[in-house]
Amino acid sequence: MHLVRRFRDGSRALMLVCIRRTAGFRAAEESRVSIVTYSSDHFRALAAAVVLVDAQRLASWGSDLAAALGARRRLLVAGNGGSAATAQHLAAELVGRFQIDRGPLSAIALHSDMSTITAIGNDFSFKEVFARQVSAHGREGDILLTISTSGESENLLRAADVARSISMRVWALAGAGESRLTAVSDESVCISAEDPATVQECHLAAIHMMCLALDDALSGIRAVADPAPREIVDIVAAPLPQMAAPLPQTPGQTQKRKFVIVGDLMLDRDVIGTADRLSPEAPVPVVEAKRTSCRPGGAGLAALIAADSSGWDVSLVTACGEDREGDQVLEMLSDAGVGVVNLGIGGRTMIKTRVRVGGRTVLRFDEGTQPSGLDMPPTDVALNEICSADALLVCDYGRGVAADTALRAAISGLPSRVPVVWDPHPNGAPPVEGVVLVVPNAAEARQSVPTIVGEGLIADVERARYLLERWPVRLVAVTRGREGAVLVQDSISLPLVVPTEEADGKDECGAGDSFAVAATMLLGSGLAPSGAIAGAVRAASQYVSRGGPEGLSPASDSGQARRLRDGVVFAAGIRAWGGRVVATGGCFDLLHAGHLSLLENARKLGDCLVVCLNSDASVARLKGADRPLIRQDERAEMLLALNCVDAVTIFDEDTPAQALHAIRPDVYVKGGDYGLGRLPEQSLIESWGGQVLVLPYLQGHSTTSLIEAAARRSGGNLT
Repeated sequence: MHLVRRFRDGSRALMLVCIRRTAGFRAAEESRVSIVTYSSDHFRALAAAVVLVDAQRLASWGSDLAAALGARRRLLVAGNGGSAATAQHLAAELVGRFQIDRGPLSAIALHSDMSTITAIGNDFSFKEVFARQVSAHGREGDILLTISTSGESENLLRAADVARSISMRVWALAGAGESRLTAVSDESVCISAEDPATVQECHLAAIHMMCLALDDALSGIRAVADPAPREIVDIVAAPLPQMAAPLPQTPGQTQKRKFVIVGDLMLDRDVIGTADRLSPEAPVPVVEAKRTSCRPGGAGLAALIAADSSGWDVSLVTACGEDREGDQVLEMLSDAGVGVVNLGIGGRTMIKTRVRVGGRTVLRFDEGTQPSGLDMPPTDVALNEICSADALLVCDYGRGVAADTALRAAISGLPSRVPVVWDPHPNGAPPVEGVVLVVPNAAEARQSVPTIVGEGLIADVERARYLLERWPVRLVAVTRGREGAVLVQDSISLPLVVPTEEADGKDECGAGDSFAVAATMLLGSGLAPSGAIAGAVRAASQYVSRGGPEGLSPASDSGQARRLRDGVVFAAGIRAWGGRVVATGGCFDLLHAGHLSLLENARKLGDCLVVCLNSDASVARLKGADRPLIRQDERAEMLLALNCVDAVTIFDEDTPAQALHAIRPDVYVKGGDYGLGRLPEQSLIESWGGQVLVLPYLQGHSTTSLIEAAARRSGGNLT
């Protein structure tokens, strides 16, 4: 729709108004209006000024605010006139919230207490109205933000002087060019505009950019904006969040939150062999099969990945045939702890077989590929399972489950608090209303939008925007393999580009499922979409690095959550498929940076890391009756919360010799400086062909020194 509006100055503006329906949300969000172009003089000036704003510095300020206010520091913000309103607006966004739910942050707009303002102005002078409050409320490490169009206000200059005298950081939002205020500030953002009204409007946009960067930093994302405009601005993930468990349970709550997957089930079979000659019949390699392994495929692999994470009760609503393969895949899911509601199909269970040599797939062939639809209408059990979900993922492989009318109605009827993520298929059904996030990979996006040609980031963004217009969903994230993912929320906002971590693994089968599972869990844990996408990219990278589907918990784990994995059993499963087992040991009474460095570097030496953990009794014998400070179960939980630790074995002896004999690691890592001498465990490890390596500790980090420092500060009393 096009509108022509006449302004007071007689100029006319042609505004292109785009209205997009956003289904599944409340009435206030069901239509969005975005003014794309302006032609009035005022809006031209505003647009010209906005383009030149130092977005990189504002993003840095938002991240710095997140760190400072999160560490119980305070923001004091001051301005006069219209700038006072902007200052009060910023304080409200921080004490309240901007876009994500979070705890309140300390921020004070110094003009808002009129009794204080008039008292100081009457008893001292107007120049002191902010300075005296800074002296009263400010502390070392706090931040003062001054907002001024002129940069010459005496009361702001006095406030900046006082703030600097007590070691506060001083920032300034000002007008064009250098001013006295920018000269006395540590950092400043100046708006290149002559009209004070344009400067003030840019100041309002600037504080919103700061708040957005603050929210993203608290969600695990750091925004990095280009100093000059580009067609696409990448927002790059800086430390990415761990794949989180659900939100903490309330006291007395024992039931896990429910993670439900809806989708098509198949059997994946890998034939692993060697190839050192070509066939005399044709120029193709001859593969000598060494072993064959099977696992759930399709939505079943997603369920297996979900069950391999802690904190969720995982169930799968699916359909498979009444045949040997169907029975086999259902049994494997049951062994993994996944509750399955099988609706049955009229045909046979689909089988995907990969022939792999040297860690790479050389051939794949499929059986039972023709979709045959559900064998019966969804049962009440299936519908109730969906309705009880705390987070739901649809894994559509185009075989009919996601197209069923009753299942789709149940999914679209979920409350808005339940995040629904849809992993689509070019031959599958479109997402239903109520879906928060759709996660096609780049190839699926190309097949779904053939009218947009080309490859690369820009093409993926355009396809995502097209799919947003076609589907009644809120967000689309295109996964881009080893290049990470890009998240798009509408037709004009900047995309969020999250690069991937370097993954050494060769088997990427299931990486998309891992991404979808992690994104759903993180959204269900209360993370903002930006944080969920970043965490999902990291989870997919680590999934590939750990060997893809072969790195999942073996069936002998009986589906126990990751926190309950025993190192002996887990190591046996890794070794069964030829993986390299790394082990280390210690008390780990208080986790610190030295421990983290050791564990992360040890994990890089193989396909899994098992920690041999001294029991409480063992620690007491080694360290004294006042140790450990933290019980063994809690120490094990903290270790397993680290992505670099795969399993923990607790031992009661003074040394981990018996535990190591059971685990039989390929590499045993010790922390510390042992010179060139032999280590006590070396003969044992070498007896089965393993090796012992020493990784240095970080200087200045030890549990004993931490405890002694804490005792000194508390007067010798740590209780």
